[in-house]
Amino acid sequence: MAWIYLLLAGLLEVVWAYSMKLSDGFSKPLPAVVTIVTMIGSFALLAMAMRSLPLGTAYTIWTGIGAVGAFV
Repeated sequence: MAWIYLLLAGLLEVVWAYSMKLSDGFSKPLPAVVTIVTMIGSFALLAMAMRSLPLGTAYTIWTGIGAVGAFV
């Protein structure tokens, strides 16, 4: 289950990175709210995954998913 949490956390990281760009410096309300909500969800899922997975592994994979997803 921890791996599923980690995958979802990574996907939410991609969403908040993209919506942060769309928020235009948090001046547009809807993308700003999406950014904040998905950011909280991403960190919460990462924390849940780290209950079972080592910090280094979880953080590396979470960051990797976010970086590759934001690039794509």
